[in-house]
Amino acid sequence: MKHTYIIGEIGQNHNGSVDIAKLIIELVARPVKESVFNLELEPMNAIKMTKRDLSEELTDSQMKRLYDSPNSFGKTYGEHRAFLELTNEDHYEVYKYAKSLNLDFVETLCSKGCLSLLKLFEPDILKVASRDLTNLPLLNSIAETKIPVILSTGMAGKRELDDALDIITKYHSNISILHCVSQYPTFPDNLNLNTILCLKKNYSQYKIGFSDHTIGISAPIVAIGMGAEIIEKHVTIDRFMKGTDQLGSLGPDGVNRMIRDIRIAERWMGKEELYIDECVKSAKIKLERSIASKYEMKAGHVIKEEDLHLLSPGDGYKWNQLLDIVGKTIIKDIPANEIIYPEYIA
Repeated sequence: MKHTYIIGEIGQNHNGSVDIAKLIIELVARPVKESVFNLELEPMNAIKMTKRDLSEELTDSQMKRLYDSPNSFGKTYGEHRAFLELTNEDHYEVYKYAKSLNLDFVETLCSKGCLSLLKLFEPDILKVASRDLTNLPLLNSIAETKIPVILSTGMAGKRELDDALDIITKYHSNISILHCVSQYPTFPDNLNLNTILCLKKNYSQYKIGFSDHTIGISAPIVAIGMGAEIIEKHVTIDRFMKGTDQLGSLGPDGVNRMIRDIRIAERWMGKEELYIDECVKSAKIKLERSIASKYEMKAGHVIKEEDLHLLSPGDGYKWNQLLDIVGKTIIKDIPANEIIYPEYIA
């Protein structure tokens, strides 16, 4: 059965609080159940955090600009970003909590200075944000660690992706590529999920997945049907909490429904074969049609095609077995509109 690696992206939805980050982790780690078939389903596999070095983020003028927004945590954009930024030690605490709940930990490092985080712990995967596929010095530093890497293509075309791969593959090839559109939320006409097929065809040596910024949970389900092996989605404990990413994230119910539907969809995929499954055999017997009498026929009657039609159940002769019946002599009476079984004919 197919297995999809599901990442719950916390991003900045922790609002500068380790405790909120832990609550989100508890949310994605909780058991998921499908009630109709009583299935216990695997929860998310990983959570993702983002580490920034504010000295390597924006120009001084951008950091000092007034940030007058309902989602602002400071008077200037720099103050806002500083409020949201957790320390390396905070990230380590969140990492340990995720591991205690059997979740992998993915970390987006936004600049070379952020690699100081690796002195405290080693994430299972390092993520390169879409905007940094052209940040070749950062890519080189990340690749040198030889930690598995996920690349997101939200702002990248083929050239940018190929340049990034050229840098990383000098050190290792444990790379995954996520189709992504850096529009929040992504307008339906812009999603272009067929890019997944393009990536699978042209970058088949890597795992291909989908980082989703659409509203709802349908796009990830379609993506895994197209072969995506990784799904990433923003998650939060409250979509109406303060913050620019909250409304476009999945809340508790959405997280549960997305995981449920992905895990069920994995079971849907099955194998590339046309066959009659054991589970439909009873329905096949009940509903399929068999050759039956149009009217009462007495013993000694020689069966003609015009004596016959098709009725359920499907446990008798099929129409492709007509020659096994036509021309045969009936050895005991057959009532009208009944299946003709072998014991009725010579």
